[in-house]
Amino acid sequence: MVIEWRTANDTQSGDRSPKRAAEYVRMSTEHQKYSTDNQAAEIRAYADRRGFEIVRTYADEGKSGLRIDGRSSLQQLLADIDNGNVDFEAILVYDVSRWGRFQDPDEAAHYELRCKRAGIAVHYVAEQFENDGTIGSSIIKTVKRAMAGEYSRELSVKVFKGQCRLITLGYRQGGAAGFGLRRMLVDEHGQQKGVLERGDHKSIATDRIVLVRGPEEEVATVQEIYRQFVEDRRSEREIAHWLNEQGILSDLGRSWTRGAVHQILINDKYAGHNVWGRTSFKLKTRHVRNDPSEWIRQDDAFPAIVSQAQFDQARLIVEERSKRLTDDEMLALLSDIFKKNGYLSGLIIDEFEDGPSSSAYQSRFGSLLRAYSLIGFVPDHDYRYIEINRALRRMHPSVVQGVIAGVRAAGGTAIQSLEDDTLLVNEEITASIVIARCKLTPGGSRRWKIRLDESLRPDLTICVRMDEDNMNAHDFYILPRMTLAESVLRLADHNGLSFDAFRFDTLDGFFALAERAPIPRAA
Repeated sequence: MVIEWRTANDTQSGDRSPKRAAEYVRMSTEHQKYSTDNQAAEIRAYADRRGFEIVRTYADEGKSGLRIDGRSSLQQLLADIDNGNVDFEAILVYDVSRWGRFQDPDEAAHYELRCKRAGIAVHYVAEQFENDGTIGSSIIKTVKRAMAGEYSRELSVKVFKGQCRLITLGYRQGGAAGFGLRRMLVDEHGQQKGVLERGDHKSIATDRIVLVRGPEEEVATVQEIYRQFVEDRRSEREIAHWLNEQGILSDLGRSWTRGAVHQILINDKYAGHNVWGRTSFKLKTRHVRNDPSEWIRQDDAFPAIVSQAQFDQARLIVEERSKRLTDDEMLALLSDIFKKNGYLSGLIIDEFEDGPSSSAYQSRFGSLLRAYSLIGFVPDHDYRYIEINRALRRMHPSVVQGVIAGVRAAGGTAIQSLEDDTLLVNEEITASIVIARCKLTPGGSRRWKIRLDESLRPDLTICVRMDEDNMNAHDFYILPRMTLAESVLRLADHNGLSFDAFRFDTLDGFFALAERAPIPRAA
């Protein structure tokens, strides 16, 4: 929302006219104290003290600060500045976090720099520093930007852990119930309060949602779908045709398709299991299809519609159907689907008649992305980082073994913990090994994000920074525990003496530390 304010000063001239300014306000849903009205009140008080006249308001209400996407007013503000369509010389913002909680502090700096280059200064009215470009204010502002992003990261971790706990307690976390099931609202004591219809939401924070059986006719239909698939060996498309002939509509009120039947046959909830986290969209970055080992599940969370044995039989049929095909045959079918639809996704693959499911391709080729690449299909989004992370996880054991071999070659001892892969070197020092993926920024700069397990607390952390291709080690950081105040480290090529003093091209120095020397020689 953009509002232009017209005042009597618009028709006056003179040296004493107040400086013209625009205000930018943003509110997500995190704190009432950051409501746009409260922000505007603080901004106008600041304007009165500093001699500014507010001539335009840019307001993003109910918008997350993680990305600029969806923040139409900030986009309009920047577009007006880039196009010279401005009648003000300053922008007043409540604080650094209202400008944005960008996960890369450089992104916030980039948007402010666009304003600065156009001769328009940005004022953070509630901050305890003047945004005047001095070294002190620049340092504080950079820290504030990082803190704003870190707040969202910490909140994301806390919310994720809370959601995981609710899943293990049997509570439903979002999404439609599905055909044959219903969402039941329960209070904090587990007492049922009523069934939620499609589009209904709980209104009390302490209430929870569980899945219960739906109408008996829907339950019977689900059981019949499994019976026909397992016992009669009818295909999903044949079952969908039968359902449509019977005049039975899906939970969306639509005719049945092969994919809709297939989803019922492979979804654990029909066997009574609560599964969550198949995909994730953390910090509004990218949608990620998670590996099944990373899913959060609670078995027997609610009454099953089909038995576990019948569910396992259905899944086995789906898997066996693809095992009969060679890799080349599966890829040929995938290529046909691509040519027919012009695009590929898990849902599109599942709709293909008499072909392997998307999960079968994932199982056979390691991931859908690898299968896509083998037929020359490139998704709109760049999901290569998923493959890189998997490759680095596979690389980790060999890196650990390489460190152990280096320590032993130097005459020391190294014992690997079977629980957390930490090393006990010379029965004195504990060491943890972390591999960091290299990421290139749009400007071509290299960045590494190093995540540390705070529960380990080793004496030394060996950080292996990968090269641009993420194939070989670029360099190493050997960090003592005292230097690790944060659980996430963000490194560039140069990070200042306080960090780069611990950087090494090889691990020879670490191996030398493990070398044993006779006491006379050491003396």
